Amino acid sequence: MSYSRPGAPGALALLETFCNSARFLYGEDAFADVPSAEKWLREHGMRVPALTERELRRLVEVREAIRDHLGGESPAVLNRHARAVFTAPQWTPGGTPVLAAKERGGLVADLLSVLFLGDVTGETARLKPCRAPECRWVFYDRSPGRNSVWCSMDICGARHKMRGYRARRG
Repeated sequence: MSYSRPGAPGALALLETFCNSARFLYGEDAFADVPSAEKWLREHGMRVPALTERELRRLVEVREAIRDHLGGESPAVLNRHARAVFTAPQWTPGGTPVLAAKERGGLVADLLSVLFLGDVTGETARLKPCRAPECRWVFYDRSPGRNSVWCSMDICGARHKMRGYRARRG
């Protein structure tokens, strides 16, 4: 089975793609080791930092912190990474707000910048992790009521319905 929802628009596509570097439902994680992570990042047009095991663990931690944040959980891990990659917010002489990355910001700064600006504008409200704990695939909710909770009704939604049915039938 595959996911069939249209991707997130604009800059949110970066977050959606990055978060979906793991398909937990299928036991796949592009960040399982350094070579596969470097290959995946290149294939998806993302900045490829000089990956070490430590940097790879950092990317996985950021990925899961973004998923958690989109699911409404504490932003404590995001705040720690933001402090490491950003200077204080500033304004240009023309009055435009700027979230400037420190010299070594890289991919993490790109991701957190998109997340921060999306939160400020409310755009990330439609970017959600699947409610199924074994899945957590990130999708863009295009429903008018913004009330989708499953990555796919054919996959996680159907599993949820079947579990409910079986529970009721005893």
